[in-house]
Amino acid sequence: MRLSLLDQSQIAEGRTAADALSETTRLAQAADRLGYHRFWVAEHHASMALASSSPEVLIAHLAANTQRIRVGSGGIMLPHYSAYKVAENFRVLEALNPGRIDVGLGRAPGGMPISTRALQEGKISHIDNYPQQVADLIGYLNDALPSGHRFAGLTASPVIPTVPELWLLGSSFGSAVIAAEIGASYAYAQFFGVPDSEVSVRHYKERFQPSALNDAPNLLAAVYVVCAETEAEAKRLASSTELFFLSLENGRLLDRFPSVETAESYPYTDYDLARLQAGSHRRIVGTPEQVKAKLGEMAERLGIDEFMIVTVTHDFEARLRSYELIAEAFGLKG
Repeated sequence: MRLSLLDQSQIAEGRTAADALSETTRLAQAADRLGYHRFWVAEHHASMALASSSPEVLIAHLAANTQRIRVGSGGIMLPHYSAYKVAENFRVLEALNPGRIDVGLGRAPGGMPISTRALQEGKISHIDNYPQQVADLIGYLNDALPSGHRFAGLTASPVIPTVPELWLLGSSFGSAVIAAEIGASYAYAQFFGVPDSEVSVRHYKERFQPSALNDAPNLLAAVYVVCAETEAEAKRLASSTELFFLSLENGRLLDRFPSVETAESYPYTDYDLARLQAGSHRRIVGTPEQVKAKLGEMAERLGIDEFMIVTVTHDFEARLRSYELIAEAFGLKG
């Protein structure tokens, strides 16, 4: 089983954006050392709690500060941008780091409506254009625009012999449909917790059409995991994330990722506690043995052989230790 990591550069209570980006760098270096397969960073805009607004810039920094691990976007919110410019950005990254770059694509806004308007100012954009944008990007990255294309003959520079690995990200049916139709790799965002979203995995595998991108389905699932030496400690560490996501569900984005102390002193209502309990099945929290068993069960149920671990704790050393324990449990080798 391949294990990979997704980091969202959360800005923890009492720390700064610079601290968060430094922590992301240290985590990527640890992942490289521990034997994880890939390390992806997210795209979020106009956020006080998340520092990664420009994944392309962060990918360049992380790739330059690691040796082996694949580095990529989880993901680039393509509707905001020109597919041509994204292709050139990732060709530069691939030229600098041959065989190590992933371009993961999403169609969510990655922020509030006002940031979307600012990102798309002066541009006519609609989510229905996303499939065409994906097709355009594939054509640019592979020097394979069809003869009748509106920009036929256009080259995305630099011209290089290798191609970034392309993934479509999704937590619902839509992206799985597109990925299956064009034979793209599909990254299923299980940790988003969209009800009944696992049907998208089944659809992707059943409807997959071989293409120049893949001759068979290529699938990973991004899952939220906190691992510690004891189950009680893992649950204590995860309380920060419980509060963070509860606030999101209530329509209130916290300015910082809360500490365990903040989470434990929060005045939860009975309804809040019921919602947390109802969502607990979406998260894997426990000892190395428990985490390995639950990931194994999910792998069998979904029929996948790669997980992208999403771990957020206020204590940086606890997050690093969680990665180490998981790596040890699965026998990863750097």
